[in-house]
Amino acid sequence: MKYLIVFAHPENKNSFQKSLLDYSKTQLIDAGHECEVSDLYAMNFNPIASKSDFKTRRDSTRLQYDREQKQAVQNSSFTDDIQDEINKLLWCDVLILQFPLYWFSMPAIMKGWIDRVFVNSLFYGAGKRFETGGSKGKRAMVSTSTGGFDTMFDSEGLLGDINVALWHIHHGMLHYTGFHVMAPFVSWAPVRVGDEQCKKYHDDYVKRLLAIGQDTPMTFHNTSDFTDDFRLKEGIVPRTPGHWKK
Repeated sequence: MKYLIVFAHPENKNSFQKSLLDYSKTQLIDAGHECEVSDLYAMNFNPIASKSDFKTRRDSTRLQYDREQKQAVQNSSFTDDIQDEINKLLWCDVLILQFPLYWFSMPAIMKGWIDRVFVNSLFYGAGKRFETGGSKGKRAMVSTSTGGFDTMFDSEGLLGDINVALWHIHHGMLHYTGFHVMAPFVSWAPVRVGDEQCKKYHDDYVKRLLAIGQDTPMTFHNTSDFTDDFRLKEGIVPRTPGHWKK
């Protein structure tokens, strides 16, 4: 399989996350898979979506970013840094978003990668959404680490269910663009648990990556579960952290 790991951590030498990245890449390649890494901090990736992202413009008087993306897909007019990342995303079978949890989300540099690379009419839009998204058939997984323990991140914990915290990524970014989304891999409080547990995280992570083609994806609603005015149909039981019956 072809893996793309998009990695965001400001410490590129001496962090738990970097060691996890290096170990997993080596193990994937040793197992016969292909693995590309976009190390966003090391690349000095620009996270800011702007008019400078396009070699030619649809409308030079007013920036409608998604419309400019659509034209850039048609005319191959993205700047090279964006086109390189689009090519990686088209190439891969599996996308891994690997990052430390910042304010219940991903670091800003990774959100900027999503903004600039998940482009209109290629991955969403033009009839592409959820089960018809442009990444249909590919798999994706979040790999994150926390400052708190697992007991803090469940439905009765101080910080709430981790799946609620990540729902905007799972549902609004990955499932929306067509990926089969796998349950997240979470390294709980690696700075607090000691070397033995951190080594176990490394081994468990590789097991998850190697099994990702056979694992069952998370459950989401498809568009057929909704009425013409975008409401859950009668009789459809809500089954995601973001849906419930009033």
